[in-house]
Amino acid sequence: MNELETQRLRLRYITKDDTERIFECWASDPEVAKYVTWNAHTQISQTEEYVSYIIKEYNKPDCYRWGIEIKATGELIGMIDVVGFHYGAPVIGYCSGRAYWGNGYMSEALEAVIKELLDKGFDTLVIEAVDDNIASNKVILNNGFKLVATRKAPLSEQKSDTFVTFNSYRLYK
Repeated sequence: MNELETQRLRLRYITKDDTERIFECWASDPEVAKYVTWNAHTQISQTEEYVSYIIKEYNKPDCYRWGIEIKATGELIGMIDVVGFHYGAPVIGYCSGRAYWGNGYMSEALEAVIKELLDKGFDTLVIEAVDDNIASNKVILNNGFKLVATRKAPLSEQKSDTFVTFNSYRLYK
């Protein structure tokens, strides 16, 4: 996995030193966790466990996971990664701290990840967003993905009592 750079961002490996920042910036925020598969962290030990998992995952050849850092300030503001594979196609997921929403950072990070994955030889990319998450759907569409399906399902195994409508998108090389 390569570190990536955009005009304003550096997409880099997550380290143990990022644990407190991840907890404070986004992992403990219920608004950030509202549309993702995991529950907001209530204790830093949950984030420590997650960061340990991330670091171990970097040893896998099919691991594509970056922390999103603002180059000018060095602030870690979010993450973007391949959360799995759907029939061999990478499934992209992302989140960022609420203070950084609406600045175009996620669109910029997603554009860099799309280029990297296509350069790695993938010809189809997959991403899903909860229909109610207007901003995320806009980021996805603005990066060239096409809506191919919608489905009603639980948000995740952790949130099995929360049924939502998912918009399923694809980008083809």
